[in-house]
Amino acid sequence: MNYGKENAAKRQKDISSKTNMKKKRVGVRLFKALLICVLLAIILGVAGCGMFVKRILDDTPDVSPTNVKPSGYTTFVYAQDGTELERFVSSGSNRIYKTIDEIPDCLAKAFVAIEDERFYQHNGIDMQGILRAGVIGLTSGDLSQGASTLTQQLIKNNVFPDFTEEKTLYDRVERKLQEQFLAVEIEKQMSKDEIIEAYMNTINLGQNCLGVQAASQRYFNKDVSEITLSEAAVIAGITQSPTNYDPVNHPEANSTRRDEVLSKMLKQGYITQEEYDEAKADPVYDRIQATVVDGSDDSPYSYFIDELSAEVIQDLRDQLGYSYTQAYNAVYSGGLSITATQDPTIQAIADEEVANDANYPSSIYYGVEFRATVTRTDGSVENYSTEMLRDYLANTRGEQYPLVFDSIEAATQAVEEYKTTLNIGEGDILDEKTSYPPQPQTSVVIMDQYTGQVKAIVGGRGAKETSLSYNRATEATRQPGSCFKILSAYAPALDVGGYTLQTQILDEPFTTTTGHPIKNWWGDYYKGNQSVRKAIEQSMNVCAVKTLTAIGVQTGFDYLINFGFSTLVDGTDPDYPGYSDIQQVTALGGITRGVYNIEMTAAYASLANSGVYTKPILYTQILDHDGAVLLDNTPDQHQVVQESTAALLTNAMQDVVTKGTGTQAAITNMPVSGKTGTTSDNVDIWFSAYTPYYTCSVWGGYDTNKPLNDWETSWHLTLWRSIMDRVHQNLETKAFDIPPSIEQLTVCTQTGLIANSGCPAVTDYFATATAPTQVCPGHGYTYNNNSNGSSSSNNSSGTYDSSTGNTTDGTGTTNGSTDYDNGQTNNGDTTGGGGDTTGGGDTTGGGGDTTGGGDTTGGGDTTGGGDSGGGDSAAQ
Repeated sequence: MNYGKENAAKRQKDISSKTNMKKKRVGVRLFKALLICVLLAIILGVAGCGMFVKRILDDTPDVSPTNVKPSGYTTFVYAQDGTELERFVSSGSNRIYKTIDEIPDCLAKAFVAIEDERFYQHNGIDMQGILRAGVIGLTSGDLSQGASTLTQQLIKNNVFPDFTEEKTLYDRVERKLQEQFLAVEIEKQMSKDEIIEAYMNTINLGQNCLGVQAASQRYFNKDVSEITLSEAAVIAGITQSPTNYDPVNHPEANSTRRDEVLSKMLKQGYITQEEYDEAKADPVYDRIQATVVDGSDDSPYSYFIDELSAEVIQDLRDQLGYSYTQAYNAVYSGGLSITATQDPTIQAIADEEVANDANYPSSIYYGVEFRATVTRTDGSVENYSTEMLRDYLANTRGEQYPLVFDSIEAATQAVEEYKTTLNIGEGDILDEKTSYPPQPQTSVVIMDQYTGQVKAIVGGRGAKETSLSYNRATEATRQPGSCFKILSAYAPALDVGGYTLQTQILDEPFTTTTGHPIKNWWGDYYKGNQSVRKAIEQSMNVCAVKTLTAIGVQTGFDYLINFGFSTLVDGTDPDYPGYSDIQQVTALGGITRGVYNIEMTAAYASLANSGVYTKPILYTQILDHDGAVLLDNTPDQHQVVQESTAALLTNAMQDVVTKGTGTQAAITNMPVSGKTGTTSDNVDIWFSAYTPYYTCSVWGGYDTNKPLNDWETSWHLTLWRSIMDRVHQNLETKAFDIPPSIEQLTVCTQTGLIANSGCPAVTDYFATATAPTQVCPGHGYTYNNNSNGSSSSNNSSGTYDSSTGNTTDGTGTTNGSTDYDNGQTNNGDTTGGGGDTTGGGDTTGGGGDTTGGGDTTGGGDTTGGGDSGGGDSAAQ
């Protein structure tokens, strides 16, 4: 064997080579295994990411040009002439949509420059922006850098409005991937102009302004089409942080942002150096402070607007099948255009006169409206109301009308006393709303009788502190008093009962079938035979009840229903067991529940409109956000009395104003026809009347049903006159129409037949269908002619004295004839019989200018006693 040094070295080398080879083979195998693992990991990772992305995209909602547009818009209310009256705005709906053609190009370019400079190049995702944000994040640790395009922002705001609920990294990644995917999808369906139009109508621009039109009006008090470059930069600068860059509260911060917007617009070639310099020099923030319009206006809606919103919501439910929530959202965030019936000038007059203390008694009292919620420390909630306060004060103070105070201080003291009983402890939360409306209160409704359009509503006296507050014109049910004499008794009597205005009714002691005596408002005496005309003029209780009795109480009730009253009780209402308004004292307004002012106004408007009832409406048309007709409000109409009946009552009720119980309501250079109403103990006072132009009803009284003092029972006439005098100030004087179905005849006051030369006579209007055709044959006997309605309803025609040529019928002595055209007395004198005319129309005797002490029955807006719940305790 060769054990030499050379051979030993060689052998050692061979051994090392073999070892190295083995190591190399092991290393290769390990590398291959590692490579395979890496590749498998990559494959699995890609597959996992793919599955992750697929799952996210599978959960992504569909997108279309429709659902990327904003959904909450301001609803506008307009007058008939197009004047804006009001806006309905709820949270998230202070938005007015404008098309790209209505928005200045400089404003669109300002948003692009500051928010998405490659907007016109990318497909919805800005890869360059994403890489830039990634680099900044890795190098600086600032991960707040965003790369959302305008398209992605649009998706985020309108498709994912709840993005603020993202709480984890997974949530944020998921939503970002979905945004990017949908951004690419929507870019395939919409043009760049359509996308930026939707964006500029969506974004939050501070101060509760959504979209550029709301912001333009808020900050510059102008339409967005008038925005300048400098103003555009102000608006675009708000976008990144609507609170911090608000130009009203943070003008310095916004100014810095505006400069950045202008610099980017210059750099990107959207403006010239000259335009840049001019915009920079603009003192725009001085202008904002000087012209800013309060966009957070918390002033309450008016009574009219309150009622309008309620009517629209109800009509959307009734006519289009909306749920309440759907209807509410449509009104307050649906971007509707509502054409209201309100006349702003008439409404302003009514508001001013109701607010004028000169139209009321000199003594002012105060009521209390109280609402409170107590949240206890254990989470329980307790509610307290005005009614509970009233009951407490009634029990502790023993007062019949505890919610009427001499001063606000006294009222406040009573509220504070009551609050001590609520046991509010440490940690309890009291939420209280208290107001002190002046008393007595009132309500006013004015209608156009020919169209049914309500021109003005005033639901109370005193400051209106909240929207949807108590509206006495549409929510309070009050006893109607003598206003019901016309509608329940005389209208049906003239219409179907064969009566004329000269039908004689014996004013005498009278007792209802239930045993209640009926008395007249002036006292315990009677005036004998009275014509229907005279009974209306002097608001005679006995004559009205006897008339309703003669035609039938069911007939009178049916007419009231046909006149549009919705609160009457027919004896079958489970909410009012044992009560019925189908009875004699309904003629005096003694009903169970009372009536709404707006329904009283509509009923009298029927007489002014030739007997055609028109349901009162507060709007004529509603357009949806796209301008399509949503509701066309043509009011319901029906003939409630004949044209001739309406004309006769109109003529007779002119006497109420010229010489009867309503003389204080006469206005300048315009005829007025109407009826007063005063309930027992002066709890409610009414005047419902009309001119050839408008119908107006005024109600007055205490919210608590406290009786008015005797000297406080005519102020409602003053208020009516104050309003209607101004409403008619510039209108042409008109007379009420006399239709062809009416003729004028001179008739004998004893027989009701056409008068001959020896008859005591009166000239009056008659419906052709019921006018007498026979000539009076002479006197000396009792003549009954109920077939044509011209004689006494109790078959008594009075006595004719042939030696003097006079007729004595219990009202005094009459010579000559009376012409009732325009309510004038011609060629004759009337004496005696308190309240009759003397010497051509001056009023003497009982009654006079005021309604006196209760010309009818009733008592407030609650169910009372008697045969009809407030009923035949009537005339005093």
